[in-house]
Amino acid sequence: MATRAATPGRVKGEVLHDGFLRHKHFKWLKISGALSLIVIVGYFLIDVTPRHNGGSWYGYVLGTIGALQILWLTLLGLRKRAMTRGRWSLKAWTSAHVYLGLSLIVIATLHTGFQFGWNVHTLAYTLMMLVILSGIFGIVAYANIPTALSNNREEMTQPQMIDSLRSIDRQLHDAAQPLDQHLAALVQSSLEQDPFGCGLIERLSGRYPDCATRAAQAAIRRETAYKPNLGEDPLEKVDALLVRKEAILARVRRHLRLKALLEVWLYVHVPMTFALIAALSAHIISVFFYW
Repeated sequence: MATRAATPGRVKGEVLHDGFLRHKHFKWLKISGALSLIVIVGYFLIDVTPRHNGGSWYGYVLGTIGALQILWLTLLGLRKRAMTRGRWSLKAWTSAHVYLGLSLIVIATLHTGFQFGWNVHTLAYTLMMLVILSGIFGIVAYANIPTALSNNREEMTQPQMIDSLRSIDRQLHDAAQPLDQHLAALVQSSLEQDPFGCGLIERLSGRYPDCATRAAQAAIRRETAYKPNLGEDPLEKVDALLVRKEAILARVRRHLRLKALLEVWLYVHVPMTFALIAALSAHIISVFFYW
């Protein structure tokens, strides 16, 4: 629970565990909402002949505001390098980044006057919306995935999960020695397969059709399906170890999938931001060239 107990080094009024979305009691949400409301009211009250468009004086005002916002929003990457407190702490900057970024949906849409076409102006608008949508995905990811990562680990770190796999692999190597050559080869394939060597698509989907551990376990299960239980059997021991390994692999793969989901949006958000800056520059230059 958030408290206001005085702590050395803390800024007066700062709330412990106050996330960037709730920063200062949703200060930047209120500012962004007020800005959006003013823009909407102005759009309906100001008479533009023959109709609202990006080339009207009000369209230029909205376009200037939107362009300046976009340029300021791109500075977050530089701001992250400096961890400071106070009015413009990283938390405050991130909160402003999120809510002012969302206000661009209103500002940029009204700037267009709802006129779209196959041109650089619409391209800039489309790229902006893609950047915003990827940012929304990032917010949702950072709000939910860290908890899922923690629950999946069950107080185990990634190195500890790797150590568990290595321990199982050592036991499998010893237990597979008495097996027939073809079964021993399948187990060896499981030992040699890198659990972190999968591609991005596999990590995101959580599906591993070429899993050597699963293939080895299936082969051994077929081998023991109609075999009478005559006491301690190397196949049974190997099967039990493969079951344990597959359970650990499932946890590792969930971990990889969650981490990939936490990071992959940046591979869209950042390049799209640079593309947006380029399209925005072309949009502005073309407007002044034909003005």
